[in-house]
Amino acid sequence: MSHVPTLAVADIDLSDMEFWGRPPAERDAAFAVLRAERPIAFFEEPDLASSSALAFPRGPGYRAITRHADITEISRHPDIYSSGKGALSIIDLPQEMVEFFAGMVSTDNPRHARLRRIVSAAFSPRHIKAIEEGIEQVAVRLIDRSADLGECDFVTSFAAPLSLEIICDMMGLPPSEHDTVFRCSNVIASSGDAEYLAAGSDPLQAMLEAGQVLTALMTDLAAYRIDHPTDDLTTALISTNIDGEALSNAELASFFILLLTAGNETTRNAISHGILALTEYPDQRAIWQADPLRVAATGVDEVVRWASPVIWMRRTVTEDTVLSGEELHPGDKVVLYYASANRDEAVFDDPYRFDVLRNPNPHLGFGAAGPHFCLGAHLARREIDVMLRELLTRLPDIEVSGEPDWAQSRFVNGIKHLPCRFTPARLTSA
Repeated sequence: MSHVPTLAVADIDLSDMEFWGRPPAERDAAFAVLRAERPIAFFEEPDLASSSALAFPRGPGYRAITRHADITEISRHPDIYSSGKGALSIIDLPQEMVEFFAGMVSTDNPRHARLRRIVSAAFSPRHIKAIEEGIEQVAVRLIDRSADLGECDFVTSFAAPLSLEIICDMMGLPPSEHDTVFRCSNVIASSGDAEYLAAGSDPLQAMLEAGQVLTALMTDLAAYRIDHPTDDLTTALISTNIDGEALSNAELASFFILLLTAGNETTRNAISHGILALTEYPDQRAIWQADPLRVAATGVDEVVRWASPVIWMRRTVTEDTVLSGEELHPGDKVVLYYASANRDEAVFDDPYRFDVLRNPNPHLGFGAAGPHFCLGAHLARREIDVMLRELLTRLPDIEVSGEPDWAQSRFVNGIKHLPCRFTPARLTSA
């Protein structure tokens, strides 16, 4: 990062949307300054008055947690650091909105444990096997679609449709609904990015409307599946009953929205960051390409560390406590910056080097150990592995051919578009 301008703590404002429009190297440099000089830094909350007609009072501010050790400590103590007041939102949204968009992520025990038990039980070994087999089929199909073109948008041709189609297939949504699901998930995860909003629309209102569309889709499908059950995950979820408890319609819809924001957005961005890194570091690409089955075990986790697709999660302090010498009190907001922790010099040797053989690699790309560790981590790893392996095998010279179009989002480290090129090939999934 020697070419990046030197920053002072006073120059850094994580609540300013302009900060998230800076190049990734500049954001990394800012987090390095915070880790070194003010690892538990206080910031005023984002002011939404100018961007939304919906009235949300500006809150008391938050502390940005930027060191790996502190984030790990917080994650181990969910009784002290609550998720239930807005894990996906720094501002205090109405509780119904929190549950609508975040569901299980924004709950504490005992409700969180109940929801997790029900969802985990629905993912039977048979369902998991079917989903994993489907990943290979979708990946091959997507490559076949573009193989003879020689160039395409990597995100829209490969990364985005892979995770989207897998989620829709496993929930039982037909292909005719894929475009609607893709559009709505982009709106929800975009943080107001103008590309995904109608001209002049209110970002928060657009998010609510997109959520309502997805809720209606799932509610209708769940009602149909009661009388027409299949092997899809929707049928399993509405049929699963643990100790007399099942998911309500609202919880089912919220889980689907969470799958799209946490599953679809996270995986597609990790895959996009992966091909970008493999283009920028040809020596690492050569290592992976020479033995993809062996290297995947470490390579996939390095892609997730490198990408840090989910930038942060919020917690709220429930009792007086001390974190690394900082006194915290009930109601204080702490925001866990996983993107910073995954570059922490105290944990990772040469953290700004992309190393597909990095081991150990205790990254926090799926969250830290604790009750909120990502339920879909295994599936995400599998999707990244399969997509990159199939690409490097079937389009062996594929590379990024232009600058990424970065999403301007506080929450998701997203790439909206990524031009790529490769030697045209005529392939078949037969």
